[in-house]
Order: sequence, then structure tokens, then C-alpha cells
Amino acid sequence: MKIGIIGYGSMGRMLLWKFSESGKIERSDLLVSNRTESKLEEAKEIATILSKQDLAGSSDIIFLCLRPSDIKGVIEEIRDFISPDALLVSLNGSVSFDSIHKVFPGKTAKVIPSLTAEIGRSQTLVCFDQNATEEDKENLSGLLGCIGEVIELPENEMGMGSELVSCMPGFIASIFDVICNSAQAHTSIPKDQIVKMVLNTMSATGDLMLQKEMSFEEVVRRVATPGGITCEGTEVVYEDLPKTSDLLFEKTLEKRRLTAERAEKSF
Repeated sequence: MKIGIIGYGSMGRMLLWKFSESGKIERSDLLVSNRTESKLEEAKEIATILSKQDLAGSSDIIFLCLRPSDIKGVIEEIRDFISPDALLVSLNGSVSFDSIHKVFPGKTAKVIPSLTAEIGRSQTLVCFDQNATEEDKENLSGLLGCIGEVIELPENEMGMGSELVSCMPGFIASIFDVICNSAQAHTSIPKDQIVKMVLNTMSATGDLMLQKEMSFEEVVRRVATPGGITCEGTEVVYEDLPKTSDLLFEKTLEKRRLTAERAEKSF
């Protein structure tokens, strides 16, 4: 199975190297193309460099790692070269299947990885159009398994799914950045040590909950003795944080809607 990647930005680069590192795909079966070919110098170590058209004609799965504004133009350039059996995969959730089908009627999927793919722990979202076969689904999910868990969702849930897995590392990092900054104002412990303590505790708590199948409420109950110090803190969180959390999703989902609108207009 030949895998083609068009676009060598951060996501295209990550996928190419993770596919290579998996050891499941031969160098000759990894194909890559980029508008600025000079950026592909390092990729020559692990993949074959081709034009977009040659890549499209040679690939069984074609990943489009492109901005929404570039997707239509690239599809128009390659559509006549794509095999009827090939699966076209967009890594941009803002462009709908209906839009893509205006210029390409073939088999299509959408994929949204997470930054945590860098350590093989992505929860990668996938959805498929009505043309994709069960074999297509198995092949793509099996391929993406090298960067973590694969979660299939319907297209209309990919937005919230993205908030929960693709955007969430940024949300989590910003929340704990605020917590660490607040803590620093009340201690002489160095900032780097504060961050390390919080990160290790956060990571261990997540692993504990997953391994022991514990709920958030159970962890709070185990740690926050009624009337105790932790209880004082968790009460503040439950009282004040919901307003921020609700606003976060209102803002991001609205931004996502507007981005999708602009993407639709480009088609």
C-alpha cells in the first residue's frame, strides 16, 4: 500500500516521520509532495519526492495536509490522476464532504490527529463519506494506529471531537500555566520545579483514572476530605470554573462555525 502526503507543514511532517518510524511502511511506499520542494530535503531520507500529480496517481491513500484555502485548488490539480480505488484524506475538519464532492466525487475521509501523536498517544478522529468501503476504513485506521488510538465519529460531531482531543492539549496547557503562575506568587519554590511537580501529578492522575477506571468525582472524593484543605480548593473550582469552561466552548465552537463558513465559500 502506497501512502502519499501532500503538504509538508507541521502535520504532514509529523505523519510522514511517524509512518516511517512505525517500520510498517517501506521507504518506496512513502510518497511526499510540497509546494516548496526545498523544504523536503530531510524527507528524502525516508520517502520518495514526487510532483502532486505523480503522487496522486501512485498512492492508495492520499493525505491532504493543507490550509482550507488551498484544498480546492490542489484537488482540482490532482483529481484526474487519482485512482478510483484510492482514498482521499483531508486533515482539515473545516472543509465538509459536500464541499469536497463538488470537485472530487471519489472516496473521501477526514482525519484530525492530536499533538500527542508526537509520543504515539494521539486520539485521532476519523470520519468517512458514503463512498468509503469497510476495507478503506480498516486500512486507514490501521495506518493511523501507529500514532495512537483511532476514534471514528460522524462528520457532524468532528467539531466537538476536535475540541476534546485536538484542541485539548492547548486548553490543558493554558489552564495549568495559569495555576502554576498563581502558585508561584505564594511560594519560593522555583517555577521550573512547580511546573514539573504539577505536570507529573497531572500525568499520574490521568493514568490512575484510566487504569483504575475512576471518575473525576471519585478522585475528588478520595482526595478532598469534607471540610478539609483540598475540599476548600475543589469548591472554588466547581463554583467558578464552569463559567470559564462554558465560555471556552462557546467561543471555540463559534470560531469553528465561522471558519467552516469561510471554507465552504472557497468551493
